Amino acid sequence: MNNIICIAGPTASGKTALAVELAKELNGEVVSCDSMQVYRRMDIGTAKPNQAEMQGIIHHMLDVADPDEDFSVSRYCEMATPIVDDIVARGKTAIIAGGTGLYMDALIRGNDFAPYPATGRREELEERAHREGIEALMAWLQDIDPEAAAKLHLSDRKRIIRALEVYLETGETISTHNKRTQAIPPRYQPLWLGLDFEDRAVLYNRIDRRVDIMLEQGLITEIEELLAAGIPKKSTAMQAIGYKEFLAAMDGQCTIMQAAEDVKKASRHYAKRQLTWFRRNANMNWLARRGDGMDEIIQNARHLAYNFDK
Repeated sequence: MNNIICIAGPTASGKTALAVELAKELNGEVVSCDSMQVYRRMDIGTAKPNQAEMQGIIHHMLDVADPDEDFSVSRYCEMATPIVDDIVARGKTAIIAGGTGLYMDALIRGNDFAPYPATGRREELEERAHREGIEALMAWLQDIDPEAAAKLHLSDRKRIIRALEVYLETGETISTHNKRTQAIPPRYQPLWLGLDFEDRAVLYNRIDRRVDIMLEQGLITEIEELLAAGIPKKSTAMQAIGYKEFLAAMDGQCTIMQAAEDVKKASRHYAKRQLTWFRRNANMNWLARRGDGMDEIIQNARHLAYNFDK
């Protein structure tokens, strides 16, 4: 049996519940792969599992950053890789569960990330973008790396600057770097399990209920406490789905109920994007849920885990 399992799927599909059940049976520990659950004090809006939901199973990569920090895929892999290696070295099963496909794919591949040296070039690029506009930097990137530029929009300010920074620091375009990295054999060979629903309406109903429950649990209070602690409204964490919409309501741009509907709509669109991402994975074993029950899914996942051959 493989000692690494990846559980992927859209928001509200039951990844945490399945991860816990498999961990109990397979002597496992869960490694969260969620770009928002890494933040401390952001529990309700990120649907971070609580102690009752964890059922005594050790969960890693939760609460590892402050909300005013920018968290990246490279930092995630830097922190999560030794955790996965340690779980396996102790003879246990590492169950990587989450909906952030970029993070999960990078962790499994063992990406060789371009360096982030503190040479001041990024700050120089930021200043140039402020002075000349991001359009000027995009034009520069189109000359240097038209392939990367074609994939980016002017709103992708951070990625445009990052692509230029990589070129200035290494002399290699980010497109060339990414192709070289993708040619390297993956670090891990996991069993991939994907959660979805036979009826998409069931997933959307679960998403809507989750937003209502978040409000009942005190999401507005959670946001107020983050603001009171000095977390900027424009920080990456506070611009996440489930936070930025209610910030707009708190600023008087809409009502709380309108914001809740906006969160539901944005979450449904996000779920579609997640499924599109994970469906590109030819190794994914899809487990289609018929409703809210998990028994059949757990049984099928258990069968796949015991019969998986790398």
